Amino acid sequence: MELFDQTTFECSKLITERYSTSFTLGIKTLDKKFHYPIYAIYGFVRYADEIVDTFHDHDKEALLKKFKENTFEAIEKGISLNPVLHAFQTVVNQFQIDHELINAFLYSMELDLSENSYTEAGYDEYIYGSAEVVGLMCLKIFCEGDEAEYQRLLPAAKKLGSAFQKVNFIRDIKSDYEDRGRVYFPGVDFNDFTKTAKQQIEEDIQKDFDEAYEGIKQLPAGAKLGVYLAYKYYLKLFRKIKNCPASKIKEKRIRIPDTRKFGILLNTYFRHRLNYL
Repeated sequence: MELFDQTTFECSKLITERYSTSFTLGIKTLDKKFHYPIYAIYGFVRYADEIVDTFHDHDKEALLKKFKENTFEAIEKGISLNPVLHAFQTVVNQFQIDHELINAFLYSMELDLSENSYTEAGYDEYIYGSAEVVGLMCLKIFCEGDEAEYQRLLPAAKKLGSAFQKVNFIRDIKSDYEDRGRVYFPGVDFNDFTKTAKQQIEEDIQKDFDEAYEGIKQLPAGAKLGVYLAYKYYLKLFRKIKNCPASKIKEKRIRIPDTRKFGILLNTYFRHRLNYL
């Protein structure tokens, strides 16, 4: 089983590397013991996201339903021939990740198949399931069974996941609307996306970032640098979005070049070494 287990984790690592440069960099700066578990989390959430966002020529609802069934079957039996699900179930069972977090995530994926706009309550529910719970899964791994530490850091972890997701929403507002017909922000009309509406969203995101930072400073040593790097990358992206007029956000996707990502990595590493977090 050892070779099989390692191979399935390597599959999740490959998925992460192919889909996200920024998360791959962040994971590489974590303590090595966290690499495979976090790759497994990313592989799982990425595949679920792919079902609802890109499998347009297939029955997405049926695929997602089957994916959910296979996920919990793998967790219950402790094995799956699907390498992504096998790696994920290994981590879920090893770190005792609450099944409610998994259900909430998959429910948010289901919403993407039917919901095109959100009320305030629906928006909060979607943010929790699509992003906050992913941060909590990772936090479970970082705390390594210390439930008191997990509960203490839980609010900040949720805020960090929320900030990341909201930045994604505003960055991708054009493609979400034009390609999928979605507008996540409550009360926002894409066809009349004003400077005021953009500023209100940014104020909310900044509050999430501020509260998340206080938790990052208290993370276990082996997790702090990697999470701080992801925070710095998204903060840089957020600041670039803030400096971009609402009209431009509607026209193009804002991104950080790979060369700049490596610059953020180096700066973050030296700040961490000098205890400047």
